[in-house]
Amino acid sequence: MVIRPFKALRSTPDSAATVASVPYDVVDTTEARRLAEGNPTSFLHVVRSEIDLPKGTDPYSNAVYEKAGENLQMLISSGQMVREDGPSLYAYRMTVDGQAQVGLLAGCSIDEYESGLIKKHELTRRDKEDDRTRHMLALGAQPGPVLVAYKDAPAIDELLAGVVEAPPLLACDSETGVRHEVWRIADVDRVVTAFAEVPCAYIADGHHRSASAARARDQLRSANDQHTGREEYNSFLSALFPASQMKIRAYNRVVTNLNGHSPDEVLKLAAERFEVGESASPVPGEPRRFCIYLDGKWYELVAKQQIVDESDPVKLLDCSILHEHFMAPILGITDIRTDPRIKFVGGIRGTDALAEAVDKAGTGVAFSMYATSIEQLMAIADAGQIMPPKSTWFEPKLRSGLVVHLI
Repeated sequence: MVIRPFKALRSTPDSAATVASVPYDVVDTTEARRLAEGNPTSFLHVVRSEIDLPKGTDPYSNAVYEKAGENLQMLISSGQMVREDGPSLYAYRMTVDGQAQVGLLAGCSIDEYESGLIKKHELTRRDKEDDRTRHMLALGAQPGPVLVAYKDAPAIDELLAGVVEAPPLLACDSETGVRHEVWRIADVDRVVTAFAEVPCAYIADGHHRSASAARARDQLRSANDQHTGREEYNSFLSALFPASQMKIRAYNRVVTNLNGHSPDEVLKLAAERFEVGESASPVPGEPRRFCIYLDGKWYELVAKQQIVDESDPVKLLDCSILHEHFMAPILGITDIRTDPRIKFVGGIRGTDALAEAVDKAGTGVAFSMYATSIEQLMAIADAGQIMPPKSTWFEPKLRSGLVVHLI
């Protein structure tokens, strides 16, 4: 695959800790406003610029995108962010609880993304694509990297291990205690050559960002009579990590009513397809097991063999089994994208948050899931299939604002 060095806009060593922020899509407007409170240089003012406009402002109004552009220019003019003097690549290390994953910040080819060499596993929503496309064009930049996985390549691991022996250029800590460090790579040619041996890659997190980058490229290319294919808008900012280092947590579910059933009726219906029993733990220990919180207790459901389709990698996912054999037939949820009764809770929030949500509502059921594996994700992408929505929750999350790709 092709990776491209790029002339970055980045935080300075002194500003990285105050500028870098969570990605735009892991917080809502209220959470973003709280996180950025008292910090005028937080990159949330760029990726969630509605926080600087009156409450109730339409987040898709022209004023929001204009404000995002203004806020980015403020970070540049105040010296909080600087333009590199030439194209480069960057090593990126995230460390939490003593465990580190080391990857690469680079431009990935939009042509290779569209041809399928960089593989997708999720559908995207047009309204979200519209939003991020407008945002990129207003900024003239891609503000946050797409998380991309590739099958392990020892030669690349060795190159990056050598880079991170030196002190980092940028470093900061996230709200959840993750250490983020960035190194500028001097010998980019060796890294580019090593990645040329990688046969394909996989979008892990950031399908809307990559799709929007392709749409922004189309608009900029149409407006450029001198298009050559070498322009910055022909690639999208990516954080590439070897698959073995990717960490996927469970993506849990809460449903706020029981579709007219009593808790006893829910358990009786579930027993037609699952082995049901009370559970001492709220976390399932292996695939095809689900811990559910119902009527103040935790139960464990184990999928009966007759409902498991071993021939289809999508139907074999725990979230597919749960939907087809519990969500739809018992709770009447046909489309998890649109049904207002279902909420999704990232595994990092823990199972107490699931029980609390049900107890607060006074009804409903919560599902503690076993995490999807990166091997399942790659198998589905290799088969050209699509995973159900909310199948994966990657941790740790990348930071936005450390390194930005100008287009």
